[in-house]
Amino acid sequence: MNSEVLQRTVVLANPNGLHMRPSLAFVNLASQFESNVRVAHNGRVADGKSILDLFSLIAMPGAELTLLVDGPDAKQAIDALGELLATPPASPAE
Repeated sequence: MNSEVLQRTVVLANPNGLHMRPSLAFVNLASQFESNVRVAHNGRVADGKSILDLFSLIAMPGAELTLLVDGPDAKQAIDALGELLATPPASPAE
């Protein structure tokens, strides 16, 4: 049982910030993991499995977000979630 909290800072690549679609994609991906997922920005910490919490961060494009993940699959979760935030959307319609 690994209770260590993994931490990674990621620059938000989405040109529209953490709006509805990227927040929903993040929550959907985070929910696939057993680990606890939190996202910190500007002194606020949000539950990474709650879309309303993520909206409360008001993260704009280029924002530095800190992922805090702990649990049995924390390494896999932080890698996948970090990549999701750091990768610009494939579609210009995003």
